Amino acid sequence: MEPVRARAMQHPDGLIDLSIGSPVDPTPDIVRAALNAATDAHAYPLTSGTPDLSSAIVAWFARRRGVTGLNASNVLPTIGSKEFVAWLPFMLGLGDGDVVVHPRAAYPTYEIGATIAGATAVAEDDPADWPTNTKLVWVNSPGNPDGAVRTSEYLRACVRRARELGAILVSDECYAELGWDAPWDTARIPSLLADDVRQGSFDSLLCAYSLSKQSNMAGYRASFVAGCSELIAPLTNIRRQAGMMVPQPVQHAMAVALGDDTHVAAQKEIYRARRNTLKSALESAGFRIDHSEAGLYLWATEGKDAWESLDRLASHGIVGGPGHFYGTHFPQHIRLSLTATDERINSASHRLLGQ
Repeated sequence: MEPVRARAMQHPDGLIDLSIGSPVDPTPDIVRAALNAATDAHAYPLTSGTPDLSSAIVAWFARRRGVTGLNASNVLPTIGSKEFVAWLPFMLGLGDGDVVVHPRAAYPTYEIGATIAGATAVAEDDPADWPTNTKLVWVNSPGNPDGAVRTSEYLRACVRRARELGAILVSDECYAELGWDAPWDTARIPSLLADDVRQGSFDSLLCAYSLSKQSNMAGYRASFVAGCSELIAPLTNIRRQAGMMVPQPVQHAMAVALGDDTHVAAQKEIYRARRNTLKSALESAGFRIDHSEAGLYLWATEGKDAWESLDRLASHGIVGGPGHFYGTHFPQHIRLSLTATDERINSASHRLLGQ
């Protein structure tokens, strides 16, 4: 990426970096106030989460994700979702001869987690083609990088196949509050743990979620996992022994954030405006937007190798991410993030349109 970035930096009006999905908007006042109110944190935090946080997670899943039947034994806070993704195969005891399946268009940490554990990563979206020695499956909906939303029917097929194989199935749903194109603008994006998906049981199922996107809390490392209590219990014990505990002030801020839907709706509208501006400019400039029904990215192609497209964007001072970084299946796609200021998104649009 260095040559691309160097070329983009030569633009007279400066670099516009759309390659990284790190929030740029302020953390909501209600969250910051909650963190400040909890700074007397003299005791060690609870690995399993405070009662208030556990209750907030359970209530949020019921209210926002259509998941009922959870209780404190089914939830666990994590220090961001990335560490959970990276370390889960190792914590599950996977190793040589075990397969970790992840999407074809994939966040790289799924494969990195398999590598840490000494397992084999396989990119495969079709449950029928998951290898028989599969021990862990990652589903990512809405997807990163492609913003694709998986239907309830697809998730049910994943549940059936994972249970046939005796595999653990984990859904990374960190962008679930950011649905755009119909029907996901108004309909709830399906969750793996939803009552109509899990087929009567949380057995072997987990769901990961992060407040980084919906609440601009990336710097807090505020995330959690929910699902099968027989998996949550040993994971909690391992994390307790390893000192992987979410700080007490952050736990309090998480509980407050999860109880307030107003700031989430406001942030979604900010991203909607940026998405509309950038999507229109890209399409006018000859790019096709694939999937991108939800989340913080536009998955774009002009039918050329991604490096060629990035070179073109760099001539306008714009930097994106090549599809090559997200697996071997999408060499002609680029990922562009909506996590830039209004001014930078508007400037990128003007440059693409030659204004």
